[in-house]
Amino acid sequence: MTSSPDKYSALLQRCAGFPAIPTAVAHPCDASSLSGALDAASLGLIVPILVGPEAKIRSVAAETNVSLDGVKIVDAPHSHAAAEKAVLAVRSGEAELLMKGSLHTDELLHEVASSTNGLRTERRLSHVFAMDVPSYHKPLFITDAAVNIFPKLADKADIVRNAIELVQALGIPLPKVAILSAVETVTDKIPSTIDAAALCKMSDRGQITGALLDGPLAFDNAISHEAARIKGIRSEVAGDPDILLVPDLEAGNMLAKQLTFLAGAEAAGIVLGARVPIILTSRADTVRSRIGSCAIAVLLAHARRARKTTEAA
Repeated sequence: MTSSPDKYSALLQRCAGFPAIPTAVAHPCDASSLSGALDAASLGLIVPILVGPEAKIRSVAAETNVSLDGVKIVDAPHSHAAAEKAVLAVRSGEAELLMKGSLHTDELLHEVASSTNGLRTERRLSHVFAMDVPSYHKPLFITDAAVNIFPKLADKADIVRNAIELVQALGIPLPKVAILSAVETVTDKIPSTIDAAALCKMSDRGQITGALLDGPLAFDNAISHEAARIKGIRSEVAGDPDILLVPDLEAGNMLAKQLTFLAGAEAAGIVLGARVPIILTSRADTVRSRIGSCAIAVLLAHARRARKTTEAA
């Protein structure tokens, strides 16, 4: 992901040469979700397993003039059953990725988070927006803007761990994490500043590894070297973050959408913390954003394959 017009070419180039990853697509029953899965398949990123009402899927394919030749369809009567069967495909090992179709995000994540038949791990589920912002000098990852509404300190620790692992899988060995608040000083009047300070100390003590953390930082001095200099902030992170850890979902969601609609950014979305990456797309997403989400998930899946091979050796 770069600031060039072909925003996701770098991601696609990194995927070149990797085999396509089997992916359970839950309820792809509208044109955007079905074409998104099939576009990713045509680029060699995924092998889609379409899970949902077969007659409806075939009807949408006919209406949008796309071919389902050679594509596996698992019939499910409705969206809830589709979510359940898509999760089962992952649990059984048939699929290594999960992709949201036209069902509601909560419906899919409810099945993922099930304590009996879901895909939970010891980590908390969290969402990352991988953003290409034309005015920023490198990819920017914003978390969590879609899953955790008002995360506590322990939740934020998992959220940042998930984001670090993702960014490392994309080829950034030591990402820089800016922990955002409204101000850059610690004050008990703004609890997110205390969380930020605690997260930094957790990093110092080795409870969070693999990244450079700094915070609290206000958005201006997190993003701008000059703003940080004017305020006398000495930081390896300020002005050059890879990851922005937001204080809560409201702040993160507004930030990501402001960048998209006011700054011309494109955003790919993925949910982490489950047994497999979950590709989360919206009907408002561009084709590039959908492909970017798939490419990120594929790179993460191959990184996990490589790690398992190393651990088994």
